[in-house]
Amino acid sequence: MGANPILGVFLHWLGGLASASFYVPYRKVRGWSWETYWLAGGIVSWIFAPWIMAALLTRDLLPVLHAAPASSVFWAYLFGVLWGLGGLTFGLTMRYLGLSLGMAVALGYTAVFGTLVPPIFHGQFSQLLAQKSGIIILVGVAICVLGILFAGAAGISKENELSHEQKLASIREFNLKLGLGVATFCGIMSSCFAFGLDAGNPIKALTVAHGTSTMWQGLPVLVVVLAGGFTTNFVWCAALNLRNRSYGEYLRIPSGAGVAPGEHPSLENAIDAASTEMALEISAGKRNPPSLTLNYLFSALAGATWYMQFFFYTMGETQMGRYKFSSWTLHMASIIIFSTLWGIALKEWKGVSRRTKVLVFLTLLTLVGSTLIVGYGNFLGQQP
Repeated sequence: MGANPILGVFLHWLGGLASASFYVPYRKVRGWSWETYWLAGGIVSWIFAPWIMAALLTRDLLPVLHAAPASSVFWAYLFGVLWGLGGLTFGLTMRYLGLSLGMAVALGYTAVFGTLVPPIFHGQFSQLLAQKSGIIILVGVAICVLGILFAGAAGISKENELSHEQKLASIREFNLKLGLGVATFCGIMSSCFAFGLDAGNPIKALTVAHGTSTMWQGLPVLVVVLAGGFTTNFVWCAALNLRNRSYGEYLRIPSGAGVAPGEHPSLENAIDAASTEMALEISAGKRNPPSLTLNYLFSALAGATWYMQFFFYTMGETQMGRYKFSSWTLHMASIIIFSTLWGIALKEWKGVSRRTKVLVFLTLLTLVGSTLIVGYGNFLGQQP
């Protein structure tokens, strides 16, 4: 079966929807520290889900991984480790630049580096400039970056409408120079996921040779790349568990706990106040006490949803033909599209100015357009 870029774009949209939605179940977790629920969900997304899906949908998983070139496995794993560093420093980017500017800078770097470095490394970039289909794809990449800038501008416009006290609460440690440095590091490291998938091409070829469908060829590579990401996140979360003495939360929920992770109170006294208020509501019967079982279930659901973004990504990549590197642009654009739609659904943009609403509209219009343009370029690349 030949490549189908239209189907590929749709699959990347599904991956973007999963990525934009995975944090929703975490909002139901109660009484756990960030490092506890992040690692609990991460074990599902980085270990259980990749192995289970690859074992079910591919042929001879263990023999394939055993026979894969050591260099391919090493680089796929190492890039997974580096990608993990990018994810961990994403929070610092938000800390020093704020959510909107930080996300725009970090994702801008991620989109550009993750999309363009693989074809440059393989000496294919000059071929793109020599063909109409390649030029159209590069135009789509540029429009995607423009859409990311619109998203950042919309966020900054919204932040400018906040009161001075609200700004201090959201960006208390604003530092442009330091923030741009961290965002650059974060964006480049986050793009390493695309490099890891590219390094795993020999593994893809080997699993297809063993009889795996082309559609599922990327799943064994995810096992390796995500193992690298798990390593980084496990070390960091375990260190936080020890430092914050939160390691006991895996077996019990501390008494008086109850702040929802999705709320993220900014100040320590706000955390104390929220905990006290929730404890009073629990004692008054207005709110159910935190449940260890539900915490694990919601964390597992979040982790499984997170994994699905790359499950659909690897499927979509198989449908993009010879320009499969463009999948990374489609992935980044889809994430922001559905994140923005979630924000609208959750009324995060309610009450903003008309200028901000226009910027949100331009974000959606530009990013959707970029995915269609990239898809069209891939379609032309399939023609004789």
